[in-house]
Amino acid sequence: MKKLLILVVIAMIAVPLFAEEKVLIDFSLLVADIHVAVSPNETGEEANRANQNRQTMMDFSGVAGASFTAQQRSFMKTSLAIENWNVILASSSRTVQNISLSFTRQAASKQFDTVMGVRVRFPTEPFNSWALIKPPFDIPAYEISTVNEDGSISASDQAGGMTNVRSRFEAKEDGEPAYGVIKNVGTIREVKVRVYGLNFPHGLSTILVDSFGTERTIFMGYLRFDGWGEAIWRNPAYLQEVRHRDLRIVPLYPYSVPFIKFGGFLIQRDAAFEGGDFVTYFKDVTLIYDLAVLETETDINDEAIWQIIQTREDARKTWEMERFGQDQVLRYIEEQRKATEVPFNDPSRREQEQ
Repeated sequence: MKKLLILVVIAMIAVPLFAEEKVLIDFSLLVADIHVAVSPNETGEEANRANQNRQTMMDFSGVAGASFTAQQRSFMKTSLAIENWNVILASSSRTVQNISLSFTRQAASKQFDTVMGVRVRFPTEPFNSWALIKPPFDIPAYEISTVNEDGSISASDQAGGMTNVRSRFEAKEDGEPAYGVIKNVGTIREVKVRVYGLNFPHGLSTILVDSFGTERTIFMGYLRFDGWGEAIWRNPAYLQEVRHRDLRIVPLYPYSVPFIKFGGFLIQRDAAFEGGDFVTYFKDVTLIYDLAVLETETDINDEAIWQIIQTREDARKTWEMERFGQDQVLRYIEEQRKATEVPFNDPSRREQEQ
């Protein structure tokens, strides 16, 4: 027995510990915990109900143009709150009914408190279809502002350079879940999704976006099970032994540390299987990955002198905000143009007319 224990310890020491493990996004952190007015027409319960997630608030009024008033700009905010996420259907499936019956909701869980629930209305006809579950905006990798108690956003002091500042969408502390962004990611070894199955035969894929903007869709498996399960993808090209890897030297400064951010989920329905309503729930997404760059102590603070990384990341942040803000402004305009009258067949309208 002692010999066996010694062999196990030797084996553990002999295997290099390459990988880090972090939660890329935890949907239980995205509950609506603050009310932010999104329209001047809010009344009653709507005006008091929590509708945004404070940690992930974003203000897109800066890219709205000069034709909007100060009051209109004050409503141009959104967040990664669960019910803000989008369900985008394949073009062949985008009927009015299917679109209106495809959305996300906060769901109470006995095991995890709160998770993200997803309902998709697939066509009942026998043809292939898919649905994308996407965040309301591209999660920014370099958002370093702070969110006040009322949901307003203030610029942060960047003294010390970008290398000393943590994005709001990264984990607050080491070991805590992130809000969709992990920095210093090299080769990904495994991806795990905790998902609730209801015996649907649909396929699940996870979308990851790297620092070059390249989307990678990773097939996780099928949801043909009941209850909570772990869908796991293992990188078939991952080399555990260092001597088998392609070793190379890369410049240290101003090397931009690569990152991975969450791009969404893809649900695929095969024509051979039943269509109609589909429901599932998500808890989190976890990565096991190699570090891209080792953190070391240096004699000179290069960034404090040259500010190359800060200049580069400020430009990237501006580009991300412009891309995010244009879509949000269009949605805001459409929301304001939407009819607010009570429908003719609504019971409350009939009571008022009587």
